[in-house]
Amino acid sequence: MTDRIHDFTAKLRQPAVTGAVEAYLRWQRASDRAQLAGDPAPPPPIAGPLSINLDLTTACNYRCDHCIDWDTLNSPHGFRENALRTSITTLVTRGLRSVILIGGGEPTLYPGFTPFVGFLKDFGLDIAVVTNGSRGDRLLEIADRLGDRDWIRLSLDAGRTSTFREMHKPARKDLGLAEILAWIPRIKARNAQFRIGYSFVIVWQGAERDGVPLVENVEEIELAAERARSAGFDYISYKPILERAENGAEVMSPDSATGHTPSVIERIRRGIERARQYEGDGFDVHVSTNLRVLEQGNWRDFTVQPKRCHMQAFRQVLSPDGLWNCPAHRGVTKARLGDRDAYASEAASTATGQRLARSIGEFDASRECREVTCLYNSVNWWLEKRLNEPGDASEDECDAKSLDFFL
Repeated sequence: MTDRIHDFTAKLRQPAVTGAVEAYLRWQRASDRAQLAGDPAPPPPIAGPLSINLDLTTACNYRCDHCIDWDTLNSPHGFRENALRTSITTLVTRGLRSVILIGGGEPTLYPGFTPFVGFLKDFGLDIAVVTNGSRGDRLLEIADRLGDRDWIRLSLDAGRTSTFREMHKPARKDLGLAEILAWIPRIKARNAQFRIGYSFVIVWQGAERDGVPLVENVEEIELAAERARSAGFDYISYKPILERAENGAEVMSPDSATGHTPSVIERIRRGIERARQYEGDGFDVHVSTNLRVLEQGNWRDFTVQPKRCHMQAFRQVLSPDGLWNCPAHRGVTKARLGDRDAYASEAASTATGQRLARSIGEFDASRECREVTCLYNSVNWWLEKRLNEPGDASEDECDAKSLDFFL
């Protein structure tokens, strides 16, 4: 069963966004009819994504051996603040509902991090921050602006400081888990409305980046859950390490595990089971979709993608290096939809919409994502079915008030 935070189909069935979904499907059907008739394709809807991953900066004060964005860290590229704010304003007028500040670098290192979060919240957007936790003071500064649909997640990936330092290589050599975790009660005391999570990327022996072996942490799955609960986190989330495929996509590669893959999966399963003993009293254990299907043994089913990736119309990645159609393809040329100012004006937004339309038609997900255990696999197939079997949209609505708009 899909975790609610990853139930993207349900999120797209919320009444507040079904209009945008239906407009996309009507356009796609009209485009298919025009192609069959040999007529020009109709213009795409005047719309933008419902959710974006926003890389505020490429700067980072860690050198994590398992970082999927290693090649883009600390690049000379950056946003122009005024243009970025104009881009957000334009996106909001085009239907933007949520922003995840994540990736590329450490978002709390962005010089204007605190006022920018306030700027986003002034639009009423759902806001999330994925951080390495090194700037707890910055997280405390934004706590008052966050609400019950927002969240912060700390990428810690370890239960022991020795493992944490070996994996993350913080610029401050003396930085340890205890110092980072000590900020959580202070943040909670300031504002307990939003959820704070402890993120744990599971790394097995044999995983590597550019031929460099990564630090294994499978034996610390349970310990991390114990530390997360004790520190006052609302949840811990587990997901498997991703590696870069030859085509640049982020893929799960359990076959790289040293030894017999099923034994590694069994060790992970036992670790998760032991971690679940700490659930309760407001503390949850979340397992990502790709980790869940890895445990179940059917993960390859989620690499079977439809030809068209519909989700690129609803969720994109905006970074100082450009606009990308998917988090799994950030930095891959064929997935590029525009530059950093792709939404900085109405004219630029219109041109971006046209490039997106071409991407949906030309980016063959069944081929480009054939090795990707895609988080959006189910919702893409659902949209493909809706495209071919229109039905009554009102019957498909999901009025789940506890759901957010993070995609």
